Amino acid sequence: MARVFVYGTLKKGQPNYKHMINTAKGLAKFQGRGRTVEKYPLVIAGKYNIPYMLNIPGTGHRVAGEIYSVDDQMLQFLDEFEGCPDMYQRTLMQIEVVEWEGKGGAGEAQASAEGIMECFVYSTTTYPPEWVSLPYHDSYDSSGKHGLSYVLRESR
Repeated sequence: MARVFVYGTLKKGQPNYKHMINTAKGLAKFQGRGRTVEKYPLVIAGKYNIPYMLNIPGTGHRVAGEIYSVDDQMLQFLDEFEGCPDMYQRTLMQIEVVEWEGKGGAGEAQASAEGIMECFVYSTTTYPPEWVSLPYHDSYDSSGKHGLSYVLRESR
């Protein structure tokens, strides 16, 4: 099982969460909530209002999201879903655990002892330069005050 940190449309209550609970795509078990240890720019960009974490450590905000434990099948699905490695790149990042629900195993001990764990995160280094000038968010909600509603793939 791998740990994945999601900050956008795959979170609970967001438009693509349905994929995280679709066991035909693999297993994803919610472990808790966290935020990046380093600051990153989280922007909403493109004509479909997609959230992107730009891989520019030290710029922006500590980004909030959810930590999942996923099997190989789900990780492969997420790679395809996220257009990895062209649109997003899956990299390991330090995530501070804010609230832990995961039970048992080394992860729980690691999370409670240190409060920080490594998770795979889909961020991007392949973006138009003007995205750096977009507003930075510390957390994403498709129907947030920003007014930039995400456009589902099936509606594009």
